[in-house]
Amino acid sequence: MPETYSTDKSFALQLDATDPLKHFRERFHIPTQNNQELIYFCGNSLGLQPKSTRAYIEQELTDWQHLGVEGHLHGKNPWFYYHHFLTESAARLVGALPKEVVVMNALTVNLNLLMISFYRPTPKRYKVIMEYMAFPSDQYAVENQVKFHGYDPFDAIIELTPREGEATLRTEDIQAVIAQHQNEVALIMLGGVNYYTGQLFDMEAITRFAKQCSNDIVVGFDLAHATGNVRMQLHDWDVDFACWCSYKYLNSGPGGTSGVFIHEKHAQNQSLPRLSGWWGNDEKTRFKMQKGFIPQEGAAGWQMSNAQILPMAAHRASLAIFDEAGMEALVHKSKLLTGYLEFLLLNGKRKDFSIITPADPAQRGCQLSIVMQQNGKAVFDTLTQQGIIADWREPDVIRVAPVPLYNTFEEVWHFADRFHSA
Repeated sequence: MPETYSTDKSFALQLDATDPLKHFRERFHIPTQNNQELIYFCGNSLGLQPKSTRAYIEQELTDWQHLGVEGHLHGKNPWFYYHHFLTESAARLVGALPKEVVVMNALTVNLNLLMISFYRPTPKRYKVIMEYMAFPSDQYAVENQVKFHGYDPFDAIIELTPREGEATLRTEDIQAVIAQHQNEVALIMLGGVNYYTGQLFDMEAITRFAKQCSNDIVVGFDLAHATGNVRMQLHDWDVDFACWCSYKYLNSGPGGTSGVFIHEKHAQNQSLPRLSGWWGNDEKTRFKMQKGFIPQEGAAGWQMSNAQILPMAAHRASLAIFDEAGMEALVHKSKLLTGYLEFLLLNGKRKDFSIITPADPAQRGCQLSIVMQQNGKAVFDTLTQQGIIADWREPDVIRVAPVPLYNTFEEVWHFADRFHSA
């Protein structure tokens, strides 16, 4: 990162000129209005469409058109094996072994399926630790899983709350809660990056501490806002399970398919309960149509239904771009973009706001959450009218996500300029 930033626009242009990833912007469709490209800072809600997506989907439509059911085995990319085409790329994104990852279903479906397997409460160990202000889907899923086992969510769910006057959680405070309840906790279920504040949790330290407290504590993460955004090493960190969506930073289309991680230490544990289906059965015996579920090894054994070929084709197009760019380069640019945005926001004339996303680059990805002290919605609406697509969250937060694959430093400069003038 540069030792100093500058508020001069020429500095942004210089950063763009020397950006080794700048050509990737050309791979995406940038939304326009009145023939002008919009400044799109909403990749943390829905990523932009790669131009290659259409060709990937059309290949499967062509095989469907000409081959019908034979596309399962004789298509250019046989549908019977399609999830395998995604596995290694997905594993690289989250730091996993290929057998620990599978792409299937949608995010909240997978979250519930995984908790059926990994939330196994006992009369003495039944509580779940999760962060306050988790994304609603996570809150609802955990609440209902607790109820399914006959527990009261108000008793069974421990919410991690920031210290008074602070907006984000300190790792040492999370660890203190784990230690306090170590004999009661069955599951820790956190978002890798909190959607509201943009805080990146120290997943490695949290997992290690929980395992030191008790091997009976299971650790899982919802990585919807982390995958494709930050570097992770789920296997090395000894995370038990995780899941994520593909439509935010992974640019795979609205409602896109989901990814699942299950650590290899659980791969052979057939005693783990699961909701099973035909697609998770051993591929070698799948078409024998016999009774008796024989799961595939690893995460693939948690599959239930046929692969979603068209959404997976869109996902495959995006994963190819991530493989080419590499997460190390993307994270490096992400820190530059977000740091530059933070600098411009804090060094402008507007003072009626604060940034609740951690200032430490190691505790965030490419998102800043701006709390407006007054007229926040009016400021947001003005920015929208001026061609900036960001995200408003009640009651007073503007979320801004400069994504390294397709956003530029000049766009960051223009956003800050219009923000201070709005």
